[in-house]
Amino acid sequence: MGQIRIIKEELLSDNWYTLRKYTYEILKKDGSRVEQTREVYDRGNGAAILLYNLEFQTVILTRQFRLPSFVNGNRNGFLIEACAGLLDEENPEDAIKRETEEETGYRIKEPKKVFEAYMSPGSVSEILYFFIAEYSQSMKVHEGGGVKQEEEDIEVLETGFEQAIAMMETGEIRDAKTIILLQYLKLQGIMRLR
Repeated sequence: MGQIRIIKEELLSDNWYTLRKYTYEILKKDGSRVEQTREVYDRGNGAAILLYNLEFQTVILTRQFRLPSFVNGNRNGFLIEACAGLLDEENPEDAIKRETEEETGYRIKEPKKVFEAYMSPGSVSEILYFFIAEYSQSMKVHEGGGVKQEEEDIEVLETGFEQAIAMMETGEIRDAKTIILLQYLKLQGIMRLR
């Protein structure tokens, strides 16, 4: 018998995405087996990207309302984030190109995948694919802002890299994927600080 055995799976909700309750048996380090129950929220996998401009030392970020942050103490509910979205059955690279154009208005050609990560593995099944890409004003094809049919209302922000790092340190940027990507650009020496 393997280390994990699913005993029961129950669908609790499929209103927006799916929430399932799993009962499973797991083999512990001491050799004993224990039965546990957990809920898993499945919203599909996603991708995130940070656009950066080396010449002007700027990055493209977005600002939008996030209900979960609002109900958990974010006074106005708005978060500053790197562009991101669900894969919607596309491969990660095609999905992030689509999301970048929809949200920011920039048409990028070659996003670079830098890593992938489970963002909240204790309760959410999503794996997030992280990308970076250089941008220039010549790549701007429209104003961005998201897809109206999806009721997206996204503000596009172009800010200096140093300012973005400072916003992260003051708590103005509190989104994990954005912090990770800003730190990546900093640690890899792709963008510089004075």
